[in-house]
This record gives sequence, structure tokens and C-alpha cells, in this order.
Amino acid sequence: MTSSTRWRKSSYSGGQNNACVEIDRRAEVTGIRDSKVPNGNSLTVPIATWVAFTGGLLRGAYEQP
Repeated sequence: MTSSTRWRKSSYSGGQNNACVEIDRRAEVTGIRDSKVPNGNSLTVPIATWVAFTGGLLRGAYEQP
């Protein structure tokens, strides 16, 4: 991502840096990183992949048996 990246944490994180994922959503891609390592690597996925993943989370598709 670039210097203009605007990382955001979930409102469910409680403002703490423990086990949080931050995202930077753009028109074409979503950047994903670990909030505990802000200067570390980030993952970039197409926006359609991010939408499918978060939709699956909302539907409970990834819950453990």
C-alpha cells in the first residue's frame, strides 16, 4: 500500500491493539494487516474477494463445528 493508505480497525476492537486486523479499502483492492505490526507486511486482495469473505463471515460460513 502507499503512504496515502488509511488503515482502519473494526469498531469491535475496543480501541486496543490486541489481535486486531486493520483494513484499507480502495476502489479495486482491500489491504489487510496486523495492527500489532503496522510496519510489517500487508496482504492485498481484490475487492470482490474481500466482499465474498466478509459476506461469508456474516453468514457463519467459517464457524467451527
